Amino acid sequence: MQLVADNVACVRGGREVFARLSFSVGSGQALLVTGGNGAGKSSLLRVLAGLVRLSGGRLSLEGRADATIGEQSHYLGHQDPVKPALSVGENLRFWVDYLGGNGDPASALKTVGLGAVTGLPAAYLSAGQRRRLSIARLIAVKRPIWLLDEPTSALDVSAQAMLAKLMRAHLRGRGLIVAASHGPIGLAATRELKLGHR
Repeated sequence: MQLVADNVACVRGGREVFARLSFSVGSGQALLVTGGNGAGKSSLLRVLAGLVRLSGGRLSLEGRADATIGEQSHYLGHQDPVKPALSVGENLRFWVDYLGGNGDPASALKTVGLGAVTGLPAAYLSAGQRRRLSIARLIAVKRPIWLLDEPTSALDVSAQAMLAKLMRAHLRGRGLIVAASHGPIGLAATRELKLGHR
């Protein structure tokens, strides 16, 4: 499987965020998208996820003609999709059911270090715990493409190491990752795509 971007462009709010952008990422590979604030890192991930309309160029998923990029992707954005009134376990169970997964939420929560707070209302979680709850979705519902926007945001050192381990396992399983970040994300052999201001 290969994710291919051919001369893609994005316009938001009447401003060209990026244009003539081409790259490809194959199974078992990770692409780190870097650049300053406003360079278009988040916009690129949202375009790939199908949340923002492509203004020009073409996106394709070679080797998977039966599904769109968005249907094969997990998108982990800046804001963690957590319902405060639901418990930690109920939040993850919602996503497993909604996304049609068959993973074990309890096991996923244990993997990210939230096994002891499954019954706690999500309103009581710290920012780092909310991020770990979002990461649990990546484990509980298998999807080959991970689109990660500042994935280490709010995570302490041990949680960053846990995430890096999960990403390495995902790549070994022939998944692919496109991650936007201002700094390293714990993956050694990562190609870089640097976006500039326009």
